[in-house]
Amino acid sequence: MRIAYFDCFSGISGDMILGALVDIGVEFGYLKKELKKLNLDDYQLKAYKIKRGQITGTKVDVIADKSARDFRYLKDIETIINKSSLDQRIKKDGLKIFRRIAKAEAKIHNIDIDKVYFHEIGAVDSIIDILGSLIGVYSLNVEKIISSPVNTGRGMIETEHGNLPVPAPATMELLKGIPIYSSSVEFELTTPTGAAIISSLAHEFKDFSSLKAEKVGYGAGSKDLERTPNLLRLIVGESPDNEEEDVITVLEANIDDMNPEFYDHIIEKFFKNGALDVFLTPVIMKKNRPGIKMTVLAEEKKVSGIQEVFFGETSTFGVRFYKAKRKKLEREIRKLKTEFGEIRVKIGKKDGKIINIAPEYEDCKKIAKKRGISLKEVFQKAADSARKVLKLG
Repeated sequence: MRIAYFDCFSGISGDMILGALVDIGVEFGYLKKELKKLNLDDYQLKAYKIKRGQITGTKVDVIADKSARDFRYLKDIETIINKSSLDQRIKKDGLKIFRRIAKAEAKIHNIDIDKVYFHEIGAVDSIIDILGSLIGVYSLNVEKIISSPVNTGRGMIETEHGNLPVPAPATMELLKGIPIYSSSVEFELTTPTGAAIISSLAHEFKDFSSLKAEKVGYGAGSKDLERTPNLLRLIVGESPDNEEEDVITVLEANIDDMNPEFYDHIIEKFFKNGALDVFLTPVIMKKNRPGIKMTVLAEEKKVSGIQEVFFGETSTFGVRFYKAKRKKLEREIRKLKTEFGEIRVKIGKKDGKIINIAPEYEDCKKIAKKRGISLKEVFQKAADSARKVLKLG
């Protein structure tokens, strides 16, 4: 699997993304040619090498002409993109990113989304940063985009709305559900534009894992910082296998004083709050009392809701939680013809080879009820039929 990995050790912004793309090999001439399809003529694009710390990267500047408009409303941006001759995929994703930024700004300032006209939305450099980033990223022909946790920086910044905390409120809104951290650098490392682009494009956010790097590029930020190289690192390469890896949170509580009839209701609530899996393990607790260890697997962004269920629905006084890595087979769900009709079948692959198959439980359950036969029989025959269709012998 061909992967693009954005290493945001010093944050991320629109110009840093453009710089990293050019540095890794996206032709600057191609980028300018594609951006002309926006039919904007009030800017110039410049790319040059520059050092940040002891590392050389590429800086891309969008230089607005004096005649350029200071701001545009969201509807103006949408008109520009819709009237352009850009690829439909780039148009669609560009519109989505601008609407996400506008929605975040509207929420922060408590105004209607159509009245948002901040520079972050309308200035020509943001238009070029976002559409240029999409053009460059898609030209890499990667199958998956992954990002590291995002360094936001810290401190305060001066804006036309007064002093704001770092990360800026709009940036924080756009990074909801994404792992972030703040280094000791007193600077806005991640901008709303950078946050909107990476949160829209990345399939997952995790620390660097196994990757056979083919190309590495560095995009320079606007300021040369003292404590850290102000760069965005972009790595393109091949994943050594088709196994997916992610990080989940495991939450646990030991319970020995609760009515066991409650478990069905509680498990249902866990799943409604985003649990990936829930299971119960019999344990012997202090004073030799039998109890149940309740374990829930969840994504980081769902942890808060899961904790609420633990404290609101169970008798526990505390919840343990820790991170765990998962290795997953490449997964696919296909509808396959069987003697019972079409049934969804989950397929697990490694290096393109099918390793496991499993008929969907709910489909088999419906057929078993409808035909008055055992679920075990439906499952087995559906699995046999699926193996024949998939030519697994």
